[in-house]
Amino acid sequence: MASIHQFYFLLSIMILLLPALNLAQDAYVTTRATYYGSPDCLGTPSGACGYGEYGRTVNNAEVCGVSRLYKNGIGCGACYQVRCKHPKYCSEEGTKVVTTDYGEGHDTDFILSVRAYTKLARQNFAAQLFAAGVVEVEYRRIPCSYPGANLLVKVHEHSKYPDYLAVVILYQGGASDITAVEVYEESCKQWRGLRRAYGAVWDIANPPKGTLAFRFQVSGNAGVQWVQPNTVIPSEWKAGVSYDTAIQLT
Repeated sequence: MASIHQFYFLLSIMILLLPALNLAQDAYVTTRATYYGSPDCLGTPSGACGYGEYGRTVNNAEVCGVSRLYKNGIGCGACYQVRCKHPKYCSEEGTKVVTTDYGEGHDTDFILSVRAYTKLARQNFAAQLFAAGVVEVEYRRIPCSYPGANLLVKVHEHSKYPDYLAVVILYQGGASDITAVEVYEESCKQWRGLRRAYGAVWDIANPPKGTLAFRFQVSGNAGVQWVQPNTVIPSEWKAGVSYDTAIQLT
């Protein structure tokens, strides 16, 4: 009988936990948001994540800088649904943004591009939100989606062939974080870790010679796992060039 009682006790606990688990997955967090100006209403190419021009236009320029969600660069590339909470002025959907920068201001977690901030408003009410400058919002982490775009490894412009290699990861799909990057050194038959230089930029001095195979440590709801593309970067890599991994993170 004891085992039967234990079964029903555990079953009751599971039933109680299910709504909480769903709430934890779907729940919104309340905070505040503001915006940053730009001449063309796009993102900034000088964001702290190191994305460059990609940070200006990715996701139709609906991008943001974050403060505590930046997490020393781990938060770069994360996507969020953000919606403001004034029913008269704010749209129900809000905006879906990609994190491309770090920023703080007026006790806010989000500093949105002009295009993203505009999407918070109902039609014809954007002026009221811009006049306010700072609005109360709620947000949740959502998967990033880039239909037709594979994960890219871009050789950063500061790289110096063949002595210094820096890379930045573009089109990071899904809702997971890239927490480590390694490159394979064929001569030693071992993986060498890259350093997170800043934001989404990883670097290594004296990189291996020849073609370069990378792998990425991905951390998310499914735990921590290593993802290794089959494609490699050519031995004579060039600064500023992006290389297709032929994979998509989901």
